[in-house]
Amino acid sequence: MQPSLIVKFKDRGCSSWQGHLLSEAYLVLEDGTVFKGKGFGSEGIKYGEVVFTTGMVGYPESLTDPSYKGQILTMTYPLIGNYGVPSKEIKENGVPVHYESDKIQVEGFVISKLMKSNHWASEKSLDEWFKEEGISGIEGIDTRALVKKIREKGVMMGALVVGDYELDEIMEKVKKLSYDEMNFIDKVTPKEIILHESENSNKSIVVVDCGIKYGILRELLKRGFKIIRIPYHYDPIDVLEEFNANGILFSNGPGNPALLKDLIKKAQEVIEYNVPTMGICLGSQILSLADGGEIYKLKYGHRGINKPVKDLKIGKAFVTTQNHGYAVKAQSLNEFKVWMINIDDGSVEGIYHPNKPIIATQFHPEASPGPLDSTWIFDVFSKMVKGEVHGF
Repeated sequence: MQPSLIVKFKDRGCSSWQGHLLSEAYLVLEDGTVFKGKGFGSEGIKYGEVVFTTGMVGYPESLTDPSYKGQILTMTYPLIGNYGVPSKEIKENGVPVHYESDKIQVEGFVISKLMKSNHWASEKSLDEWFKEEGISGIEGIDTRALVKKIREKGVMMGALVVGDYELDEIMEKVKKLSYDEMNFIDKVTPKEIILHESENSNKSIVVVDCGIKYGILRELLKRGFKIIRIPYHYDPIDVLEEFNANGILFSNGPGNPALLKDLIKKAQEVIEYNVPTMGICLGSQILSLADGGEIYKLKYGHRGINKPVKDLKIGKAFVTTQNHGYAVKAQSLNEFKVWMINIDDGSVEGIYHPNKPIIATQFHPEASPGPLDSTWIFDVFSKMVKGEVHGF
């Protein structure tokens, strides 16, 4: 294999590759840098914010995570695809186990080396999956150099180009795009109410679906909840009363939460309604903004399955799965209190209301992929919904 190239814009060059991989591919960054590699999946041009995750495994879950909508995902682990793509028919309470939504959500995928798949549960290769869903990937580039650039300069817009296209025009378009100004939730929220329940369903939860991960659904179903998934623009209190539900959950999702003015207003009404409520990732930011808090953009975000968090109430630390590019300013919160912090940089990772049954985490307690150290947070929420505890 030839070494990957990092070339400045207009210094293109071309390599010829054999096999199932396409002949040429480029990752174009807004700062003028172009990484050259080999394409897989579908030909085309995909635009998005270029981000990275540090997970060694879990690419099917990450690729189908709706929070990555609008982003080109880079895996820092060098060997990807070796266990192929599992069957969607492997389910738990009717929800696929190895997928976080019904389709690939990332705009593009950047890896160091695409491996041949070999696993008993694999139905197809990563390349075949990408071709089926019209997604482009690039392999054979120096992902270490790419990640170093992102860590030093911060996330930036980019284009993943697979095939023979004019890079000058693509570069000009990349420079005009801004992830922070785009609303991606309309692309991942359901069009109508969706119901989920298991054999032991009892209490009901209204889930404001901003792009929910299936792992959250699985954890709620395990605890015997009937789930009423609603589009993010529906009124959660109206649905709560209509279905005589017992709690509300604001899900994860993509994009800049500050753009979601109507949802923030609805969250303010939920806080006043004083119903058991939980927020996850974007849902946590929405609740913070509803409290009058402020958010800021992290330089390169927290994305991975090995992120350390400290619970300030009990003084213990645990490892979490994370996928977010924004964080809450702790000093901007009013009624809410800081519950957890990120051990690496001290950013807010959890909040709670001292007088109401409301909790939220910036990280993903359902993991998927990642460690199960924090699934107990769903137990706390479950106790709130069942009236076993009030407040936190």
